[in-house]
Amino acid sequence: MNYQHTFLDGTPCDLPVGKAVCVARNYYDHIKELDNPVPTEPIFFIKPATALAPITKEIIIPSYSSNCHHETELAILIGKQLTQANSQEVEAAIAGYAISLDLTLRDVQQKMKDKGYPWEIAKGFDGSCPISPFISKDKLTNPQDTILKLSINGKLRQQDSTRLMITQILDLLAISSGYFTLMPGDILLTGTPAGVSKLESGDRLKLEFDGQYTFETSVK
Repeated sequence: MNYQHTFLDGTPCDLPVGKAVCVARNYYDHIKELDNPVPTEPIFFIKPATALAPITKEIIIPSYSSNCHHETELAILIGKQLTQANSQEVEAAIAGYAISLDLTLRDVQQKMKDKGYPWEIAKGFDGSCPISPFISKDKLTNPQDTILKLSINGKLRQQDSTRLMITQILDLLAISSGYFTLMPGDILLTGTPAGVSKLESGDRLKLEFDGQYTFETSVK
């Protein structure tokens, strides 16, 4: 694995690379576009550490899928262990924020759902979580009201504020830590706004975070 957590300003990051705890259906408009029911509580799933990749690395869609969707998300880097934590504990444990993609093999996911099978192979494959360098938490004014933006081949695909999350950041961290301990170096993906769509070979992606941080990547 050639991924390591980094900070955008060059500050050393000695945290190990851990799991990614992800949240499904955390924006109403995204729930509507996929015609899914609104959950009564957060829905969590996990990507392994091998899913993480630098945002600038070329995206490779697995050969067993013909319908890979992009999902642009705010990522939280965990700096301290959290187990059944309260809101004060989780806020103190946040080390930084990044913009990321939760790549989803929509055709594979639907096939697994139809059979009643788990759908990790649609979400947790190698490189399925491209992620930017982290911005230290003291340099992000309001993570709960920051804009996430994705353009593909110069056309805007996703743009929304994190204030539209159904379950907000601190609550997501506290709730998820009640199910599985969050370790230093783990990340939390907080859900995607509306606008997800299929990626094609040769697509060029531009991700913008908080109106001032920009990252580019492409699909092989």
